[in-house]
Amino acid sequence: MIKNITKLSLILLFLSSNAFSESVFDEAKIFKNIRCLVCQGQSIADSNSEFAQTIKIVVRDQIKEGKNEKEIYDFLSNKFGEWIIYKPKFNYRNSILWLLPYLSLILGGILIYKFLRKRKN
Repeated sequence: MIKNITKLSLILLFLSSNAFSESVFDEAKIFKNIRCLVCQGQSIADSNSEFAQTIKIVVRDQIKEGKNEKEIYDFLSNKFGEWIIYKPKFNYRNSILWLLPYLSLILGGILIYKFLRKRKN
């Protein structure tokens, strides 16, 4: 009987700690991906400005309301603009920013290959 109660207690403790750590992880992840508009070089996780503290409260309230990460980012970007989010959405307007590193890497690889091939001959 005592073993069963101990097992049940351990299972409940594990489940509650897992749920807590998951929500804290999601919160911390969101905080790291939101730019502090006052500090401009820091995320709200790293900033102690009043703006950062206010946005942290807003994000926590949104999480308590059951909103997911995308809905929170949409809310903040509608209110403050896309610049507030460190990792913006992929869309037509910013597609060149997302694709340029890959295109330059491919182009650089082709140029190096041609240079080495010419040098070999």
